[in-house]
Amino acid sequence: MNTDQDYEWVYTGSEVNVQFLQNLLNEAGISSRVRNDFDSGLRAGFGGGMRGQVLLFAEKTNLDEAMKIAKSTFPKDYKDGE
Repeated sequence: MNTDQDYEWVYTGSEVNVQFLQNLLNEAGISSRVRNDFDSGLRAGFGGGMRGQVLLFAEKTNLDEAMKIAKSTFPKDYKDGE
């Protein structure tokens, strides 16, 4: 079973974009996790994160491939050199 330590950040964007990218990663056989700090904060009774910004994490063992997929899917969301 993978733990949170086995995952690394890949993308931050709208929930729709994250779901689309997560589907692409799944098709490539890459396990991923989604984290929505804003919704989690609301459920816990305090603020946190930015509304509409969801984070996507992929397994570290497939991080390079996951980043290639993410950058080719949403190139404008990455700064040059990242």
